[in-house]
Amino acid sequence: MKKLVLSLTTAAALFATIMPSQARDTVHMMPIDAALDANDARARLGDSIKYYFGDQKTPAIVERLGSDKTSQKTNSFGKSAETSCNWVFLSAMLRLQARAQELGANAVVNIVSNYKNIERSSATEFECHDGAIMTGVALKADFVKIK
Repeated sequence: MKKLVLSLTTAAALFATIMPSQARDTVHMMPIDAALDANDARARLGDSIKYYFGDQKTPAIVERLGSDKTSQKTNSFGKSAETSCNWVFLSAMLRLQARAQELGANAVVNIVSNYKNIERSSATEFECHDGAIMTGVALKADFVKIK
């Protein structure tokens, strides 16, 4: 009986220490340039579509083709926040690229972080949520044709 009580007490203590770490959701503001330098992102995104973050100045817009959102997740287990955030940022950017191609856009403008539909605009950083198991990046943008 003592072994059973000891085992249950140990299991409960272990469960209590593990649960808070699984619920972790740390917000990081990560540098866009560093994310574009990681994972061969610049080459994977190519140069046929131009990307403008936050309030970056853009060439004259000839035609507006629509807006869209993307929310991407990646496995963060055993990875640094930087590694996970950069990887999921690339996934989100590739989704924006695919949508731009579908619409015939040559630029994606007003790219802002949009985690849980709360916008954060920055020309230099994106918002990343890093947890014990998953990391997420959500972006919102407009698709246009520029000169």
